[in-house]
Amino acid sequence: MKPRLSIHLVNFAAEPPGEWQRLFDLAVAADRAGIGRLVVSDHVAYGERLDRYGDPALGGLAGGRQPTGPDGAWLEPLTVLAMVGALTEQVRLCPMILLAALRRPIVLAKTAATIDVLTGGRLDLGVGVGWQEEEYEAAGLDFAARGRLLDQTLETCHALWTQERASVSTPELSFEGIHQMPKPTAGTVPVWVSGTVNRRSMARLARFGSGWIPWGPDAADIASGIDKMREAVAATGRDPSGIEVAANVRLARDERGEPQIGPTMAAVPELIAAGATDLRVHLQSPPGVDQAAEYLAPWVEAFEAAAGA
Repeated sequence: MKPRLSIHLVNFAAEPPGEWQRLFDLAVAADRAGIGRLVVSDHVAYGERLDRYGDPALGGLAGGRQPTGPDGAWLEPLTVLAMVGALTEQVRLCPMILLAALRRPIVLAKTAATIDVLTGGRLDLGVGVGWQEEEYEAAGLDFAARGRLLDQTLETCHALWTQERASVSTPELSFEGIHQMPKPTAGTVPVWVSGTVNRRSMARLARFGSGWIPWGPDAADIASGIDKMREAVAATGRDPSGIEVAANVRLARDERGEPQIGPTMAAVPELIAAGATDLRVHLQSPPGVDQAAEYLAPWVEAFEAAAGA
């Protein structure tokens, strides 16, 4: 599991920007500079109680705040990644996180497999349950059942990706002898499961996950979170050693507020030693492909040196 440096493609805006070329320029620049993974965000729709994002009991983040109001512009992440995949050659692509249960499972399986095949196997699927009840209501789904719905979605996708004659039997969905082609390049699309260390999310990770996206306190104390995750996954009977882990790298700044490469990357070896494999830095690069690639290149070089790559 080679550590990768990831950056966020901002596929949302507080106000409609008119055009989104900067997003795609950054994607091309990141691919050229050697960034390992590009991640994008997901919201299908918004209600008006955005303060609930700060409620961990609903799946939100304590003290967190949504980056836009209810009328912010949010591009659909898989559509964005399909276009990004057409513009790039090497960088991996991942929604972190996709509210997968809001999509019909059979259509999500087809969409993900299509992007995977057309990009040469570069798609990772980061999934989670989300925090916003209104999105589930607008989709005609039970917010209280969102965990079970996500499990059903993942079970269906996995069956359609891996079985020649797919069969599924859940309380909500049952079928057999279903054919869906093409299959993903490597036989399945790697799934990254988001959540805190709790019984249901760890069972989901153990069953479906190639990677874990820690949340809340487990993301804040990543070393402890990884230890708890591995213990929980091992208790299910799965060896957790092959599970990748996403971690945020805190951006160090000088007295003027300018990002500092060396001090930022100094944290990378300890994160990797703890078990992190996807190291995400939130960078604001300049506009233009050439300028952004020039800006990102030394970050990649410093990361590779810190990671021992």
